[in-house]
Amino acid sequence: MVIAVDGPAASGKGTLARRLSAHYGLPYLDTGLLYRMVARAMLDAGHDLRDAAAAGDVVSRFDEGAFAEEALRGREIGEAASVVAAMPAVRSGLIARQRRFAAQPGGAVLDGRDIGTVICPQAQAKLFVTATPEVRAARRHKELAGRGEAAPFDGILADIRRRDARDSGRSDAPLRAAEDAVVLDTSAMTVDEALAAAIAIIEGRRGPAPAVPPHGAVTARL
Repeated sequence: MVIAVDGPAASGKGTLARRLSAHYGLPYLDTGLLYRMVARAMLDAGHDLRDAAAAGDVVSRFDEGAFAEEALRGREIGEAASVVAAMPAVRSGLIARQRRFAAQPGGAVLDGRDIGTVICPQAQAKLFVTATPEVRAARRHKELAGRGEAAPFDGILADIRRRDARDSGRSDAPLRAAEDAVVLDTSAMTVDEALAAAIAIIEGRRGPAPAVPPHGAVTARL
């Protein structure tokens, strides 16, 4: 079973996807980290973040295991990742990595911006997790404060609105809910409430368990 969890920045999709991964015992991929890795490699090499040729070269060569997760977190790298993610060369270069992860035996949980629309359009369960910009900004503000990063709420809210516009307006794989995705607004939900709602949605998509034939009966197979 492949579970696709899409949504805008700070909507809670990452937390929800990790909880779903634990609940179903499936491997989890935060695809946003791949874009952060590309951005980190670009910055470390001194490249202009809008240099498509350099970004394409980075994507073709970078090693996912070479980045410490601490170097991929924070407001600056999140903004940088949003810039490189708008490049068709970057998105196309990362598609194969993401699809390989999703193709593991038993399935996987992936979260990002285009999982249900581009990476795994045939996913059995698709969620589009969202929340109001103000709620998302408050969550991000709390997260940054917990890491000791001082950032004004108004600045974070402006960043989120800017990223929403960039992600939704890009020509290649824009942020949008897949036609068969269920929109889950977490604005007024706790993490546990969001998880319960997501599990109910996924179980509904999976359908009822197959009937077990009586002892000794033979089930025909076509």
